[in-house]
Amino acid sequence: MDIKRYRHGLLSYAMDMSLHHIMRIATQILAIGAFAMLYSCKDFRETKVLYFAHALPREHPVHLGVLEMQSLLSEKSGGSLKLEVFPDGQLGSEREVLELLQIGSIAMTKVSAAAMSNFAPQYKVTGIPYLFRDRDHLFSVLEGDIGRQILASGSEYLLRGLCFYDAGARSFYMKKQPIKSTADLDGMKIRTMNDQMSVDMVNSLGGSATPMSFGELYTALQQNVVDGAENNIPSFVTSNHYEVCKYYSFDQHTMVPDVIIVGTKFWESLSPQEQVWLQEAADESVVKQKMYWSQTVKENMEILKDANVQFFYPDKSEFALKSKSVLDNMLEDAEIRKLIMNIQAL
Repeated sequence: MDIKRYRHGLLSYAMDMSLHHIMRIATQILAIGAFAMLYSCKDFRETKVLYFAHALPREHPVHLGVLEMQSLLSEKSGGSLKLEVFPDGQLGSEREVLELLQIGSIAMTKVSAAAMSNFAPQYKVTGIPYLFRDRDHLFSVLEGDIGRQILASGSEYLLRGLCFYDAGARSFYMKKQPIKSTADLDGMKIRTMNDQMSVDMVNSLGGSATPMSFGELYTALQQNVVDGAENNIPSFVTSNHYEVCKYYSFDQHTMVPDVIIVGTKFWESLSPQEQVWLQEAADESVVKQKMYWSQTVKENMEILKDANVQFFYPDKSEFALKSKSVLDNMLEDAEIRKLIMNIQAL
C-alpha cells in the first residue's frame, strides 16, 4: 500500500473533523451495536447482517437498486446473508459513512465515483468532462475490464468497489438566468462537489466554482450565496432545488456514476461463497437500477414541467472544447493517460 496516498485520502475527508463530528461517529457505532443486540443469539448464528448506509431518500432510484440487491442477496444465500439498509443519512453523511466502512463498523455504502477519487486516483477518469460519448459508451466501459480495474483499485484504501450504478448526466441549473452558452457562466458562482476535478471543470468554463455540502445548497441558493449548481435530474427534484432554480440546461458535462462499496474489513470476514453471493447480487441489481433511473427521470421531467422549470439544450461541443484543459491535465499522469486512451478506443 502507498501509505502517503492512503493518508492523503484519509486527510482529505477528515482534516475538518470537529469534536461534534467525532462524537457523532461514536454515537453511530453505538447505535449499530445496539441494533445488532436486537437479534437473538440463534438468529445471529444463522444470519450474517450487512449494514448498508447511504444519504439518499427512499424514493431515489439508487435506493431502489439497493433494495433489489437486498432481495437478490437474501435469495442467493438462502437467508444466511441479510442486508439492512439505512437511507436518508441515518448513519451520517457520505464522508462519515466512508469512515465507518474503513474502521469496519458497517459493511457497505453508496458513494459518488467523484468522492472515491480522493482515495483511489483511477476513479478520476469518471469525472472528466465529455470523456464518455453517451450512456452506452459509459456502461461499456464501467461493466468491462476497465470498470473492474477501477473498482478493484479502491481495495488498497480499505474500500472495495462492487459495481457501478447509473447516476445520469450532470448539467447546470440556475436561479436567475439560463445557461445557453459558456459565456453565460462567466462570473457565475456555481456550487460543486468537494472534488478538485469538479472545481476545475466549472472554472474552465468561466464559472466561479464554490464547493459546499449538498445539504447546505438549498439555503445557499435561496440566499444568493451561489447562483446555481450542477447535478442530474433526480437529484434536482428530490432536493427540491427546482423550487428555487427555474432554468435547467442539458449541457451534460459529466456522467459520474455512483459506486456500491464494501469495506475490505467486512469483505475479508466473508467466506468465498458469501463473497460470490454478494458480488452476484450487486452485479444483477444494476440491471433493475438502470430501469429505475430511466423511469424516475421521465417522472421527474413531468414534475419539473408542472413546476414551470424551463429547459435549454446548448451546443455541447462548445462546452467540450472549453473544458478540454481538464482532460489535458489528466493526461500528464501516466496511469490515468493509459486509462483515458483505453476508454477513448472503445
